[in-house]
Amino acid sequence: MSKQQQMDKVQAMVNEIEYTMLTTRTHEDHLHSCPMNTTETSIGAKEIWFIGHSPSETVNNIKKNPQVNLAYVSQDDKQYLSITGKAELVEDKDKLDELWSMAYNAYFEQGKEDPKVQLIKVVPQGAEYWANGNAIASAVKMTAAAVTDNAIEKSLGDNFSIEL
Repeated sequence: MSKQQQMDKVQAMVNEIEYTMLTTRTHEDHLHSCPMNTTETSIGAKEIWFIGHSPSETVNNIKKNPQVNLAYVSQDDKQYLSITGKAELVEDKDKLDELWSMAYNAYFEQGKEDPKVQLIKVVPQGAEYWANGNAIASAVKMTAAAVTDNAIEKSLGDNFSIEL
């Protein structure tokens, strides 16, 4: 698979999955994850956008250490994507106008004018993708491998890593 095909696969998967788990590091260097709604993505432009709350543990963690991880899982639990990147806290009214939807009014009392609204941009640095393929075929292969003591990891599905 070419690098462009890999980037297209990452882009398509992020577009198809509404929520991701955004993982940050706390000031004690522990991992902290929270679900986030991906509002816009352009892997080619190196931008993944979220609307979050400030103050929040996530925003405070990004201020101290901008390195983050995004974990995506498809609805059928057959595709997995992990994206590493650097988060930025952005103040940009035009971008907020572009990304805002009425659904966010449920989270912010004053709508997009709420001072708690915080744009978060993740600049992706790399991604790893896994796909299981057919669950029944995988189960048969794993059973056969367990009986014969042969590793089958290469035949269980697709996997690639890509630098962005």
